[in-house]
Formats: sequence, structure tokens, C-alpha cells
Amino acid sequence: MEEKLAFVEGAEQPLSMHPKKFALWLFIVSVVMVFAGMTSAYIVRQSEGNWLEFDLPDVFWYNSGIIVLSSLSIHWSYLSAKKDDFNSLKLGLIATTFLGLAFLVGQWYSWIALVEQDVYFVGNPAGSFMYVFTGLHGLHLVSGVIFLIIVLISSLGNKIHSQNMPQLEMCVTYWHFLGGLWLYLFMFLLLNH
Repeated sequence: MEEKLAFVEGAEQPLSMHPKKFALWLFIVSVVMVFAGMTSAYIVRQSEGNWLEFDLPDVFWYNSGIIVLSSLSIHWSYLSAKKDDFNSLKLGLIATTFLGLAFLVGQWYSWIALVEQDVYFVGNPAGSFMYVFTGLHGLHLVSGVIFLIIVLISSLGNKIHSQNMPQLEMCVTYWHFLGGLWLYLFMFLLLNH
């Protein structure tokens, strides 16, 4: 009987994940599938001809730098929370939120730059794809900024610390995903434009 008990006690625990983290990963996978489908459609439609040639807005480069900086600042927040450094946690979240807002302002200016080149949402499919890519990513970034604000409010009440990290971990995961998605889209457009 003792051998049987020893075997049961040594049984491995099943892998588990916080249910909200699992839901976030399902959402991320669905967003990846949407953008993969759109980039595939872009390539197929571009190969059919009648494709408007125009320069990508210069602000895309600045936005890429902003999104990289925001990933660094949110990672700093994460490391600070693990050390219970509440001031750095809050400062990093505030910086990330402002960088996220700066990115959205940059996207607005990219649309202004497209209009100045006579590239519109309606008309040539090249322009339509550009607005859909940047607009859909911008919409997801708005949700990311809202999530950042919610986490910032929690951090102001000292509810985020080394013993309570799930909300911050989810926010960090989503924000890094949004940054990676932007860099993918920008590189895709540079290579296929």
C-alpha cells in the first residue's frame, strides 16, 4: 500500500493557466489569424494589377520607434512590480500610456500624409488596405491603452505587486503583442509596397 501512495504523491500536476490569460491568448490567436488573412489578401490582390504606387508615410518610422520604447517601458513596469518598486511600476505604466497615445496621434498623422498623396480609403485597393491595416491595428491599440489605464489605476491603489501580478502580466503580454504586430505590419508593407 505504501508504494501505491508514493506513486500517487509523485504524480505531476496538470498544466494550468489563469482563465483570463487563456482567454487573452485565444483573442491574440484570433487577431493573428485576421491579420494573416488580410496580408495574404493584400498579396493576392496586389498581384492582380491596377495597384496604386505611393510612398509609405515617414511617420511609420517614428511610430515604430515609439512602439519599441513603449515595450521597454512596460517591461520596466513588469520588472519593478516583481521587486515591489511601486514608484517605478507607476512611472513605467504612465510612460507606456503616453507612448501609446503618441502612437495613435502618429497614426492619425499617417492618414493625413496619405491624403496629401491622394491615397484614400475608397478608390484603389492599395489605399484601402493601408487604411484597414492601420485602422484595425489602431483600434486594437486603443483597447491596449484602455487596458493600460485600468492597470495604472490598480497600481495607484497598490493592488499590483509581486504577489498579485496576473492583471499586469496580461497587460504586458497584450502590449508586447501589439508592438510586435505593428512591427510585422510595417515590415510587411516595406517589403511588399
